[in-house]
Amino acid sequence: MKGIADTGFLVAFANREDRYHDWAVGVAEQVSEPLLTCEAVLAEAAFHLRSVSVVLAMVRDGLVLPAFDCTAHLVPLQTLATRYADRDPDFADLCLIRMSELHPKLPVITVDRKDFRIYRRNRREVIPLICPPG
Repeated sequence: MKGIADTGFLVAFANREDRYHDWAVGVAEQVSEPLLTCEAVLAEAAFHLRSVSVVLAMVRDGLVLPAFDCTAHLVPLQTLATRYADRDPDFADLCLIRMSELHPKLPVITVDRKDFRIYRRNRREVIPLICPPG
């Protein structure tokens, strides 16, 4: 499996107490190459897990690969921030929307079904998602 990793997936994977932990481990077992992500997601995951070491291990062990340079995409990120201002998106979400535009065949792996069902790439396209059941 290939994809783009969101914060909630990484947190669920690393935290045995998370309600989505078993789902995240099952997804991780299907990963065929590092999941793409951005530094904003890694920072959020480190904050929620209270462990930079755990997040760095995910990179070192090949679960995820930081693959986004926000400076190269400032204008599209600002456009997305303006478009979704009423939802108050965080920076990581904006980066993931943009990454989905750049990698249209890859689903976003997230527990945030609520926001990612609203977000669109390329203005109107539904973003393919892998989410926990229910």
